[in-house]
Parts: sequence; C-alpha cells; structure tokens
Amino acid sequence: MILDGDIVQLETVCEAHVGDLRRILHTPEVHARWGDDDAAESWPFDDPESVRLAIVLRGSVVGMIQYGEESEPMYRHASIDIFVDPEVHGQGIGQDSVRTLARHLIDDRGHHRLVIDPAADNAAAIACYSAVGFQPVGIMRAYERDVGGDRFHDGLLMDLVADELR
Repeated sequence: MILDGDIVQLETVCEAHVGDLRRILHTPEVHARWGDDDAAESWPFDDPESVRLAIVLRGSVVGMIQYGEESEPMYRHASIDIFVDPEVHGQGIGQDSVRTLARHLIDDRGHHRLVIDPAADNAAAIACYSAVGFQPVGIMRAYERDVGGDRFHDGLLMDLVADELR
C-alpha cells in the first residue's frame, strides 16, 4: 500500500525500510518514547494486529506510522501511533503523515472515529495531533510504563470524529 500525502508518502513497511527505522528508534528522542520496540528479530513485522507504514520523504525513510482497528461493530474505530526522525522534526511531517493516514482510515476503511494516545507531557505530539483535528478526551493516569520499566506515566487520550479532520 502507498498513501500519498502533501509532502510524504506512506508505504507498507518492507525489509528495505528496517535499517532506517531501527536507526531512528535508537535516536535518544525516539528511544525515550518507544523504548526497545525493535528488540525482536521479527520487528517490524511482528504485530499482526497493526498495519505499519514507513514515512518516506523525498525517497528517504524518516519515520513510521501504524494503525490498529477495533472491528466490534458497537465500538468500531481505529488507533494511530507514530514516530518521526528528530532530524526532520518541525517540518510538518508528523502532521502530514497523521492527516494522510486519518483520511485513509475514514475514507477507505470506513472509520467514523480515530484515537491517539501521546504521553501527557509530549507537548509537540499533542500540538501536531491537535492541528489535524484530534481533541483531548482525558488523562489516563499511570497509563504506560516508562522506557526503564520502573515507573508509569500519564497518557492523554485524544480522538477525532470523521467530520473534524482538518
């Protein structure tokens, strides 16, 4: 699958993307949020419940965005998660990636509601998601274990209803 954004392309992760994605995961900024997600030999092909897409800017891999879907008709929605290489932060890549994937999930996959859950202290991510149309729903206390594994931090639940996409 290839999804075209205004400035990025989202491509189904393949073996050719793995080296760049592992390098990005090991940058201090990304590692602080994602930890050692690449520790498994099979990463990033190891989660059958997620669809993972490389974020490609002018032919170079600059991050990854993924989604999962709740298929139960009463609660049908999709969730998104993303990381972007710190070398390209502040260039609108996160916004374009989230917006492009959100459009796909709404228009092509038929979702009426999307969720995303940044750490409550991740102001840059919250600003990015807000610019696309996500709105804060509430704080999820002690939501996610820190990278070191010895503490939990709060998460901010944000959602977007289809007609709010910007």
